[in-house]
Amino acid sequence: MQAALTLARQAALAGEVPVGAVVVKDGVIIGRGANAPITQHDPSAHAEIQAIRDAAKALGNYRLVDCTLYVTLEPCAMCSGAIMHARIARLVFGATDPKTGACGSVINVMAEPRLNHHAQVSAGVLAVECGTVLSEFFAARRRQARVSAKLGGQDNPFAHPT
Repeated sequence: MQAALTLARQAALAGEVPVGAVVVKDGVIIGRGANAPITQHDPSAHAEIQAIRDAAKALGNYRLVDCTLYVTLEPCAMCSGAIMHARIARLVFGATDPKTGACGSVINVMAEPRLNHHAQVSAGVLAVECGTVLSEFFAARRRQARVSAKLGGQDNPFAHPT
């Protein structure tokens, strides 16, 4: 999880929501990912997807059997689907996501009995540290937005590029 936290911090420095993920097989990191939907102009460029793609390339296989995915934030529905399709055996995440979490917070894709693969899920690993990285990022964004508003709306960190 520490490696995932390092990637989350790198994402924050790039202006992305700070989420990091690593895929581990036999105790070795074989895939790494940091959130990059803004910089890559790709809504699917979540940390989990990036790490899964990296691991699949490393193994030369789209099936990541006997692998564990560590991610700093509870996966969304898209990422949960990718985890299942990759056949990842175990998912370990830090902070829960009460807005889009799909591993128990909003919905629980991993527990859906009609789906054919279920990863073993461990939640709350380094949850405080993972949550702090996220809360500090958004607190800084809010501070920046207040300063921007005082300056007439220039450099709004929440504005979408046109």
